[in-house]
Formats: sequence, C-alpha cells, structure tokens
Amino acid sequence: MSKSLDSEYNEAGVKRYTRQDNLKRSLRPRHMTMIATGGTIGTGLFVASGGSFPLAGPGGTLVAFIISGIILLFVMNSLAEMSTFIPIAGSFNSFAERFVDPALGFAVAYNYWYSWIITSANDIVASGLIMQYWLPDVKPIIWNFVVFVIVVGLNLFGSRIYGETEFWLALIKVIAIVFFIIVGILVASGAIGGKTYGFKNWGYKDGPFVDGPLGFLKVFIISNYSFQGSEIVGITAGESQNPSKSVPRAIRTIFWRILLFYVLTVFLIGLIVPYDDPNLLKSGAQNIAFSPLVIVLRMGGIKPAADIMNGVILTSVLSAANSGLYLTSRSLYSLSIEGKGPKIFGRVTKNGLPSFSLIGCSVAVLGFFLISLIGNEAVYSWFVAVSGVSGTLNWITIIFMHFRFRRGYILQGYNLDDLPYIALFYPFGQFFSFILLVFITLSQGYYTFIGAPFDASGFFQTYIGIPIYFVMWLSYKLIKRTKMVNLRDIDYETENYISLGFENHRHENNTFKSKIKSLFS
Repeated sequence: MSKSLDSEYNEAGVKRYTRQDNLKRSLRPRHMTMIATGGTIGTGLFVASGGSFPLAGPGGTLVAFIISGIILLFVMNSLAEMSTFIPIAGSFNSFAERFVDPALGFAVAYNYWYSWIITSANDIVASGLIMQYWLPDVKPIIWNFVVFVIVVGLNLFGSRIYGETEFWLALIKVIAIVFFIIVGILVASGAIGGKTYGFKNWGYKDGPFVDGPLGFLKVFIISNYSFQGSEIVGITAGESQNPSKSVPRAIRTIFWRILLFYVLTVFLIGLIVPYDDPNLLKSGAQNIAFSPLVIVLRMGGIKPAADIMNGVILTSVLSAANSGLYLTSRSLYSLSIEGKGPKIFGRVTKNGLPSFSLIGCSVAVLGFFLISLIGNEAVYSWFVAVSGVSGTLNWITIIFMHFRFRRGYILQGYNLDDLPYIALFYPFGQFFSFILLVFITLSQGYYTFIGAPFDASGFFQTYIGIPIYFVMWLSYKLIKRTKMVNLRDIDYETENYISLGFENHRHENNTFKSKIKSLFS
C-alpha cells in the first residue's frame, strides 16, 4: 500500500489507524434501541406503501416487504458484527478503508454523506407541505426554516439530546403503528366498521398477485427503499455508552420490528383496502389524507384519522431530518480524522461535539433545500438522482466488507468467541442479500426500457449514481495509488471494544426483567 496516505504504520509496514474516540459516549441503551426502531419506521410505511398495492396487489406487496425485511436483517447483522467489535463514529464508512481499500472508503463515505444531505433537505421541504394541511395560507418556506432551525438546534446540544429526541419521536411512531394494528385487526374482523373483510380482497379481480413478476419487482424496489436508513445504528455506536451491549440488543429486535410494524401493517392494509382503490395512488406528502393507514382508520370510524396521522408523519419527517444532519456531521468528522477531508472538520468541542463538521453540513443542507425551493427544478432533480442508488450501494458495500472482515479475522488467528456479536446464518444470509441487492441496483430503472419507448433522461437519472460512485473510487485510487488491503494486514486492534474498555456481553444470560429495565435506562 502506498505510504503517501495520511496514516501511521508499524515497523512491519502495516497500517494502523488514527483513533476517532474523541466524541462523547452519552447514548444510552434505550436511545440505541429506539434509534434502530426509528430507522425502520418512516414515510415509506406511513405514505409511500400505499402506492405498492396497485402495482403488485396485496400478495405481491406482502411478499416484497417480507423479502426486503430479510435483506435488512442480514445487512444489519453484518454491520452489527463489525461495529460492535470496532465501535467508531465512522462505522462502515471507515471499515471500507480498513477492511477493503482506502479508495473504497473515500467513495462510500462521500456517497453516504451526500445522500443524507439530500435526504435531510428533502425532509425539510416535506415538512412545509405537511404543515399546509393545517395552515394552507402560510407559505411552506416559513415552516421549512422553522424545522431547519429546530434540527440544527437539537444537534448543537450533542448526542445526548439527539438520542433523547429520537427516543421520543420514535416512541410516537411505535405507538401510532401499534394503535393502527389494533384498529386494523378490529376492522378486518368486522368488530368495528360494520363489515367483515377476511381474505375477500385477496381474490378481488387480479389479486392477490397483480401484474405477476413485474409487479413484484416494482414493489420490491419500493420496499427495499423504505427500509434504508436503518444503518444509522452503526454510526451511533461511536457515541454509545456501551456499544458492545446496546448495539447487539438493538439489532436483535429488528426482526420483530419488521414482522410487527411493516409486515403486519402491510398485511392488514391488503385485507381491508382493495388494491385498485384510487386513493392509494395519492401518496405524496401533500396528500396525507389518502395515506393507506388513514384510509383504514376512517373505515373503522375514526374521523380525525388524517389529523392524527399527519401529526405522526410530521414527527417522522422531523426525525429523519434530525438523523440526517447527525449522520452527515459524524461522517464528515470521520473523513477529516482519516485525512480525506479538511482538518477543521475533525475538531471537537470540550463536550465532544464535532461543531465545525455540524456547521458545514448544516450549510450544505440549507443550500440544497433552498435550491429545491427557488432554483431550477430540473437541475435539482439531477442532484437528487445522484443519491438515488446510494442506499443499495451502501448496503452492498457493508456486506462485502463484512466478508473481508470475517475472513481476515479468522486468517489472523482471532477467536470468534471474542466477537461481541456474530451475524446470523453467515455466510449464506449475506450471499443471499448481496445477490438480491445487486439485482435491485441494476433493475430499478426497468421502466425506462421495458414495456415503453426508451426514456434516456429517466434512464440516466436512475443510474447516474452508479458511475459517479465508481469514478470517485477509481479517481482516489489512481491519485493516491492505493492498493487493496491484504487480509493478513487488516488492523483489528485500533479502537476495538477491548482497547476502549468495553466488555463482551454475548455470553450473558439476560433475564426478562433486565431486558425490560434496559428499555428505560
């Protein structure tokens, strides 16, 4: 490996990494659990899921969300194994350099940083549209600035306030989903609403699988997108009070969250609402009254359903913007520490806040959401398009670097019993997810060349993120003359959980009482 990089080497020429442990570890176990929960529940479930049923029917939609949930489970397991062993703020952005190639670390980190800058800007714009439901005469840009100031303010108070905010925002979403599931079961069974549905809608017209494999593919892309953002728990490991215990706990519950919140919700919607209900297609932020959850609640006789769900979605958007700014600031901080960004972004306050990184990311978010409001719409759409495939590319990279992590770990003679967390069904689950994620990445622009005249603009907007990702990778590789890290040279010592003073809790037998207690600690 070229020694022109800003890093340290031991006498054998093996790279040793600069410590990133300058941030304050103030995130409690309950924060970590709810942050992981909040990462899986968002507008993808509350709003966008409605557009899935006309595309594939209730059966196709349900299967697509189940498979996407399984992919998420394996991706998060891969991330948990690495981030509990080396719990740093850079997480998989740093692991790409450490386990694969510094050039890949550069590409994945800036790809991730940029995608969340765009996501945060979009969420701030969406907040103005949502507020128009209640106050249509107030210009959305006013609410945009209000939300922007709130989000920046929350992040300025550090990770403890961020974690506390996310805890309560996620709790609101959880309560809303549990409430919906209870009402949905009562409506489907005929206990309220005056009609028993059963599986009637599954045999309605072309149901339960509308448009066959192509319909499933359409929803599969949507469902996979809905789960993105869950990887935030890996980033927060760098500021967790006890990452080797709280991260595994958060990851272990992800299967049940998927089963309860997504799969059961989608299943109930499919039982109650006909897949060709025209209101299901009205799923934008400005059409909250037509959210599939609102439709079901109204069928149960709950008249203020739209107001209730609008409030929940507003908290969801606020949570997403808040998390986006947190993620980008920590990613930029990590890049600076690793010598891939301006050194000023690596500075932290005495309280462990990467303030300059946070200010820089806030300015970037502000710039993008202003462009979206007053700039050229076509130009902004291309900005958004660049980040379109970033989520699946990040997940593919996480799985690939996990293969390298595990192979090097075994090759260097480390003991698997020393890992605070071991990924489920390794390597079969990871191979399964890797292949499907590659398939999703390559097929998501199918509508630009299948069943219609070739749409050049749509095609390039869909796939432009892929070549840009590889250009960043190859450019850094050529300029810095990097090489792929030899498995025998991977650094497993710098900032591993042992050197940071944490214990391995994997073999502990936690009682039910202790698990409940951890939810409030």
